Amino acid sequence: MIDWLWATRRGPKTPAFGLHDTARTSFRVRPSDLDMARHMNNSRYLAYMDLGRFDLLRRSGALDVLKPRGWYPIVAAQTISFRRSLLPGARFLLETTILGYDDRAVYVEQRFRSGDDTAAVGIVAARIMKRSGGPVPLLEVAAALNVDISDRPAPQWVLDWAARSRATVS
Repeated sequence: MIDWLWATRRGPKTPAFGLHDTARTSFRVRPSDLDMARHMNNSRYLAYMDLGRFDLLRRSGALDVLKPRGWYPIVAAQTISFRRSLLPGARFLLETTILGYDDRAVYVEQRFRSGDDTAAVGIVAARIMKRSGGPVPLLEVAAALNVDISDRPAPQWVLDWAARSRATVS
């Protein structure tokens, strides 16, 4: 709950930018983020990734377009690779960038940076859904957001990962 309070209260202090810019969101590892080994728990990385994507959507103005239409983003698949631990009290920067699109999803890369080092990298396949049910076609989302997604195809390695992810839950 504290995370969502943080995200919604942060608005006026942070500059706006475009949907295809990189959102840089700063955090600090809190005691409640720690696991038994006294480093940030793997589940907390995913929670911070939620906040980073929310920050990107909010600061780019995309949420202001999606919400009135009854559209909302969901995570369809995600993966994360860890390079080093984030320890108690450590400051870190979460960089959130849209990698590209296909006909089904928006693909997002999220990097956890501590100083000059990358602690972890997550990849997310996200879809836009209708409150009335079902997915919103990405071309319809792009038109509403006034962005061109045709010049930003997802990299092949991401599409391969997404296809394998879908196959494992079929």
